[in-house]
Amino acid sequence: MSKKVTETVEQLVTPILNEMGLELVDIEYVKEGKNWFLRVFIDSDDGVDIEQCGVVSEKLSEKLDEVDPIPHNYFLEVSSPGAERPLKNEKDFVKAIGKHVYIKTYEPIAGEKQFEGELTAFDGTTVTLSVKDRGRQKTVAIPYEKVASARLAVIFF
Repeated sequence: MSKKVTETVEQLVTPILNEMGLELVDIEYVKEGKNWFLRVFIDSDDGVDIEQCGVVSEKLSEKLDEVDPIPHNYFLEVSSPGAERPLKNEKDFVKAIGKHVYIKTYEPIAGEKQFEGELTAFDGTTVTLSVKDRGRQKTVAIPYEKVASARLAVIFF
């Protein structure tokens, strides 16, 4: 049911976002405790503000009331993905070149399954990172199909 809900919500929210010059980052439909949450994460090249989130929430809520794809009560949340935005598709990886990222892989690469460093290149098949290893910079090439999850990472000094 969760996949069907997220697919329906994607169909409903995409025209709203296109009209506003925004992009869909992710949709989550999850149960936490006894409550269900429908979370829609949106963004743009200039970021999003609370007013834009509110407008999307209102318009999407109207569409959800019309279509009624969820048979029980839930909380609708529309927000920015935050500083640690997930990288969900090839376009996201291209936009993240030059930024600090965190990547988990399905299987070990050079003995590791977790990598953090600067995304230096992405050609559609390989994600290239510059990572620190024992104080030295090294380059790691990760096959794109081996990426389990990826996100922007905040550097704390």
